Amino acid sequence: MATASQDPFARQRELLDEWVETRAEINRLEARAAALLAQRIEVMDADVAAAPVHREAIRRSMVAEYSAAGRMATGSVEHAFADARALRDDFPALRASYAEGRVTAAHVREVIRAAAPLTQAIDAGEATGADWALYEAAALEFAETEAPARTRAHVRELVAALVPQTVTERHRAAAAEQSVTVRELDDEMSLLQAIMPTYKAVAILDRLTAMGRAQKQHPENRRPTLPTDLEADLEYETGRAQAEAEARAIFGRDDTYTTDPFYVPGAWEAYEDAMDRAVDTGPAVIRITSDTRGLDEIRTELLCDLLLSATPSEIMGTGLDNIHARIQVTVAASTLTGADEHPAQLDGHGTLHPDIARQLAGQSTGWTRLFLDPTGLVTETDTYTPTEPMRRFLRARDQHCRFPGCRMPVHRCESDHTIDWALSGPTRTDNLAHLCLTHHALKHPDIPVQFRWTARQLSDWSLEWTSPTGRIHHDKPPRRVMFAPSGSPPVDDGWEAKGDPPPWETGPL
Repeated sequence: MATASQDPFARQRELLDEWVETRAEINRLEARAAALLAQRIEVMDADVAAAPVHREAIRRSMVAEYSAAGRMATGSVEHAFADARALRDDFPALRASYAEGRVTAAHVREVIRAAAPLTQAIDAGEATGADWALYEAAALEFAETEAPARTRAHVRELVAALVPQTVTERHRAAAAEQSVTVRELDDEMSLLQAIMPTYKAVAILDRLTAMGRAQKQHPENRRPTLPTDLEADLEYETGRAQAEAEARAIFGRDDTYTTDPFYVPGAWEAYEDAMDRAVDTGPAVIRITSDTRGLDEIRTELLCDLLLSATPSEIMGTGLDNIHARIQVTVAASTLTGADEHPAQLDGHGTLHPDIARQLAGQSTGWTRLFLDPTGLVTETDTYTPTEPMRRFLRARDQHCRFPGCRMPVHRCESDHTIDWALSGPTRTDNLAHLCLTHHALKHPDIPVQFRWTARQLSDWSLEWTSPTGRIHHDKPPRRVMFAPSGSPPVDDGWEAKGDPPPWETGPL
């Protein structure tokens, strides 16, 4: 009888069983987290019942606090709350299976998302509760034994069978969902995603593939970079000019000469020796190197070239010709002049290769000079008008919305008075910060105090946010350098530490 030590797969099975149980435990914990979100929704519903006018402000405040506390994107938290509500109200069997660890969060998400058309059909009276129960039972039976990707396809087929729609109607509804998005990856790369009709997507990929293969298989079609011999070129041109001048000259007596008006270029003896030497050396063989890039790389570069250089067709509107892409790049003067190769910064996104930064700088028609303190924070910028300086400074300092975790770029935000203007807050850089519309509304004075967020700007330009529950969240402005001097920051001996009145109440601005 073989012992455990003699079984070569005993350890593998042990690890696999432990991993499966751990995954089940994760599922149970995820279900518990969803249940907690459902309980929080009940608290929110009670608050809304007490103050129905501020329903949206109460909901945004709740989402914002969980987003900040969990360091999650606002959209992810909103989806989590929506799923938690659906599990609580509409999917009892799925909720029970989730709590027992038999399905994952991905399974739950697919089952709930696919049910949207069925929900609309029930609301319209085109489906019944029995259809809903049948959908949940069939979806759960499949989800407990298959992967989320397969579950996605299956539950969509279930909904299509329960709520039949014509292909034309489905395509017409889906056309409004077309979109283009960007998701940032590592190493200065991003994922460009486009939702479009399948035939267009297939056609685009087919054309890119055909073009990429043609470029890879026919390098001779590319314009080669020919070697140059400046010395030989100069010798050739000098000899040719001298030969032409001598060939056209008609010499007379007393060293006089004139040019032949009937001169036809012919053989120029003056530079025949130079040509003979070039012939003796033999032809220079120029080899066009093969394309070492992969097909995916070539297709990607072709896509960028077509999208960035092609002119939109007239059917899309001639006004598109005047729309240009905008990015903000920060590059040191030493890097710009080539003295060093330090990476530049693509503001709000990450680093940028110095060669790309120099190339963009050569195409730019405007400049903003920034001054940094030893920690890498922007302290000043040169400007032309009294009000533009602060706006340019704040755009360079903040780069995005200053609520914890929010990445909304500054051109979609508005500069907000940290201390309200109505409460004597100054229009000054140490009292201004960019906030998107969603997070700006959280601290608006129209919201009741029990649901309102407050913000305070510290001496290092950090924003200290206080949620309605009293939890403190900090948001620091992005730095322009990755390494800052060690040591504690200088002590803030301003009016807040001393208990003195604000400086704008004791002196001129």
